Amino acid sequence: QVQIVESGGGLVQPGGSLRLSCTASGSIFSIYAMGWYRQAPGKERELVARRLSDGSEHYGDSVKGRFTISRDNVKYTVNLQMDSLKSEDTAVYYCNVGLWDSNSSYYDYWGQGTQVTVSS
Repeated sequence: QVQIVESGGGLVQPGGSLRLSCTASGSIFSIYAMGWYRQAPGKERELVARRLSDGSEHYGDSVKGRFTISRDNVKYTVNLQMDSLKSEDTAVYYCNVGLWDSNSSYYDYWGQGTQVTVSS
């Protein structure tokens, strides 16, 4: 089993910054992807940013240039630095970890979600 623990989030004014952190632990063989998704009320879950094991990064169009993802492959952590926050960034943010087990089976794990609210 793999456990995902998120931290960060909260209330911030427009233009402010927040940092989200996520750590994976447990039976980890090989992590392929670590990243963040978000879901606003009435909307589908969408990609915010993710970093793959080959170092490539993918960002949602709405956050490019404002958010930065970083990953520590030794500590199994992924961080999301969010700058120049806007009200439309308000959502529940979920950490996602995609990994291969020793039998070459692929699994997706999700954190419990952390609320980010951007409001004056």
